[in-house]
Amino acid sequence: MKHNPLQGIRVVDFGHFVAAPAASQTLAELGADVIKVEPPEGDWVRSGTSLGESILRSYNRGKRSISLNLKDPRGLEVAERLISGADIVLQNMRPGAMNALGLGSDRVRELNSRAIYATVSGFGLHGPSRNRPGLDIAAQAESGLMAITGELGGTPLRVGTTIIDAATAHVLTEALLAALLDRERFGRVAPIEISLLEVAVHLQSTEWTGYDVTGTAPQRRGNGQPGVAPAADLIATKDGYIVVSGYSAQHWPRLCDVLGRPDMATDPRFADNNARVANRGALLIALSDALGDRTSEQCVELLAGNGIVVGAVRSYDQVRTAGDVIAGEFFTRGENQDGESFDVVRMPYLLGEQHDRVVRRVPRLGEHSAEIAAEIGYTGDELNALIAAGAVRAEGPAVHPDSVTSSA
Repeated sequence: MKHNPLQGIRVVDFGHFVAAPAASQTLAELGADVIKVEPPEGDWVRSGTSLGESILRSYNRGKRSISLNLKDPRGLEVAERLISGADIVLQNMRPGAMNALGLGSDRVRELNSRAIYATVSGFGLHGPSRNRPGLDIAAQAESGLMAITGELGGTPLRVGTTIIDAATAHVLTEALLAALLDRERFGRVAPIEISLLEVAVHLQSTEWTGYDVTGTAPQRRGNGQPGVAPAADLIATKDGYIVVSGYSAQHWPRLCDVLGRPDMATDPRFADNNARVANRGALLIALSDALGDRTSEQCVELLAGNGIVVGAVRSYDQVRTAGDVIAGEFFTRGENQDGESFDVVRMPYLLGEQHDRVVRRVPRLGEHSAEIAAEIGYTGDELNALIAAGAVRAEGPAVHPDSVTSSA
């Protein structure tokens, strides 16, 4: 049986790009009715670029799209009616944009005292950078993440995906679910503020605590953990690379035995963790010599079978066909605006015993404008007038409330 824990919850999503839409995508997966509010020209992700299309497909499935000109008082009135019946309002527009439109947190509270208002910003709402636009890369740079990513002696390096946007979406989802629970249990409704910068700093909690403990800031050093070895170290194999961690007093001698090199366990250069860290270069050469005649998968089978943490460095093609990915059904199916089906990564957890196999479709721009307008009290004639004035963009003619249906 499919779980819909958020059934009956309405979300009005003014988000764009990743952070806010990815959070509302999760809420949609959990059963919420998510209404995506788009300008007449559409969210940027409809721009026709491959990046935009990827974001559209990943984070906008199963939502309903209404297209409003929020600079027109009539379009703004439609938005206000939507907010009046919402449980959650979230946005990550450029700083000050929602306030300029008259849809800031104070106004939302006036319209609907039960609505949870969530704002995603680049750098927070209270510091000197509160008015700066912010994207994932800026947060990676200014949080210290790029400073510790890259090879020893090399230049700073971004993580190979929009990791801060994605992490912010997860954190925002967590905050929204907590806020819903707080509202239902205690009747408290408070706005949510979250910034890319704060999430990026938080992701490095271990490094920040280590900095406090040791007084030494972490540095770029490529692969491997700075204080233990071998730990996350990259080893060349016959057909690629693996990463290995076996630094504890229990696992290091076991690793040496498995490799047929028990002498390494007592070698003064490798006898304890401090020695291995100091002689990491020689250690990696020794491990590569012991493993280099095996394929990556053979190394994984050998080491994992003996309780050693190991991972094959896999390409996207290899990940897609990996046994664990297939068995766990990590991917599901989505449907594009034109009916084309595609693969998409599902939510990274199970709720109940079965995966959600519902195929969710990406909405066309303004596809649901008419039915949503009908739901909030507009007659067909009123909607047609709004469309003619350019305050609302909709597909096809206005509909009567009796004909309203929702789509997955």
